[in-house]
Amino acid sequence: MYENDTVMGRRRQIIRDRVEDALIRARVAGALDYDKLPEYAVERPREAAHGDYAVNVAMLLAKPCHRSPRDIARIIAEHIDFTDSPIEKMEIAGPGFINFRMWEDWLNQAAEEMLAEGGDFGRSRIGAGRKIQVEFVSANPTGDLHMGNARGAAIGDSLAAVLDMAGFEVEREYYINDAGNQIDKFARTLNSHYLTACGITNEFPEDGYPGPDLKELMEQLHAEIGNKYVNLDEALRKEYLAEYGLQHKLASIKRSLERFGVTYDCWFSERTLHDSGQVKAAVQELEERGWLLTKDDAVWIDCTRMGPDMKPEVLVRGNGVPTYFAADIAYHKNKFQRGFDTVIDVWGADHHGHVARMQGSMEALGYRREQLEVILMQFVRLIENGEVVKMSKRTGHFVTLDELIDDVGKDAARFLFIMRGADSLLDFDLNLAKEKSNDNPVYYVQYAHARICSILRSAAEQGVCADQPPRMALLTAPAERDLLRKLADYPDEIAAAARLREPHRIAVYLTEVAGQFHNFYGQCHCLTDDPELTCARLNLIRLAAGVIKSGLGVLGVSAPEKM
Repeated sequence: MYENDTVMGRRRQIIRDRVEDALIRARVAGALDYDKLPEYAVERPREAAHGDYAVNVAMLLAKPCHRSPRDIARIIAEHIDFTDSPIEKMEIAGPGFINFRMWEDWLNQAAEEMLAEGGDFGRSRIGAGRKIQVEFVSANPTGDLHMGNARGAAIGDSLAAVLDMAGFEVEREYYINDAGNQIDKFARTLNSHYLTACGITNEFPEDGYPGPDLKELMEQLHAEIGNKYVNLDEALRKEYLAEYGLQHKLASIKRSLERFGVTYDCWFSERTLHDSGQVKAAVQELEERGWLLTKDDAVWIDCTRMGPDMKPEVLVRGNGVPTYFAADIAYHKNKFQRGFDTVIDVWGADHHGHVARMQGSMEALGYRREQLEVILMQFVRLIENGEVVKMSKRTGHFVTLDELIDDVGKDAARFLFIMRGADSLLDFDLNLAKEKSNDNPVYYVQYAHARICSILRSAAEQGVCADQPPRMALLTAPAERDLLRKLADYPDEIAAAARLREPHRIAVYLTEVAGQFHNFYGQCHCLTDDPELTCARLNLIRLAAGVIKSGLGVLGVSAPEKM
């Protein structure tokens, strides 16, 4: 269990220590009987009326202790000691939650700490410098990026940023599928379009890639070189065209992702795995470890050993050609050989059947199954005027990432893609994304930041609170305390988002921060007749602006100072 070294984190640890001490006392006294303490949460309740922290340990101990959660909570209360602690009191609530209230000065300490940390507030050390890789998007370089790729880009990039904030050493990677059947189909598609551009009648491949982008690419090539490749051997011509197409499509993908605010540390080529012999070596190692079967002249991995309802999978076809699965195994082995403690893949939900096989294959190679984590991302529906948009205006096939950016902008697209967990279906409302109102969550959050910046500019122009140290203890109004309490949660939200691999928590948190600020703004004037109160409130909203800017930065969204 890793805790943040902040006022909030230390308070959590103090509560945890006192609860566990009470449980030990209760067990020694014979009031409770259990073998092992379960993993439990010390969390901030959603409603301030429920206290500052809530603990669910009583409910988790109900089964092993053969007692009701409320009985266990009562026993903990009888054995807990608050002496010399920031805990004021505890209450038993609902089915057995234990709620804790802290003495009032704890928030003032948190405020002082936030002001001292400045731009570093929110960072934690739970990652302890461990190397972690996030691979995401990795679309075949045979066409334009689409809405699903866009959601994967927002999730993967934001997750990497969250992990970085939490103290991990993070690397972003794009896996280029530049070998195998899809490249052969790509080559045949380009060959057909090129011959057509040369005026030569030919039959378009039945399984060729649709859409006008590849046709336009070959027309562009023909404009540059004419019929230069017509008389080449067909296999050589396809090889040249595929290489030309790959370079152009990869460049296009990179441009689209950069427009979306996504850059990678590594672009890894599948082809290099084959050329270097790593695919063959991975298959050979699996054979040496006793995991392979031979059937119908093909080589199979015995996935039946990986779990129930698993079936053997082909690694090398009867003609000696490795399958994509074999290359994927070699690729993930390569990742671990590069020194990553954990690798995270962001895949579409249609790959769910591949997860157990890949984790099992890593285990077969001597790694721990949990070192490979897979985030399965559900599908996106594009909604406009209340109806599903199925076709692209340009390609007639699907809506591209570039079209989406052109239509709604990077900020709205990224924020709305990350508003819900990856495992949830997402309806992306184009009308909402373009709306400049509080109904649009990204506008709501960005406007809070811009409004704060406006207030701070006005204060600076008037010379208010220029050199005056703030007295945060003056912030006693409920709206002030609620906003301060929400801001103090930021490091824990970052830590939780990193630990749970849930970057959407930051988007939700930012909307809550914006809501608390708007509530504060409606109830409290920042520029008052009391210089000390004014200074405290200006520093409070300065903290809010810092948290909003930091959180939006994690999500790859700008924090405008004027709107």
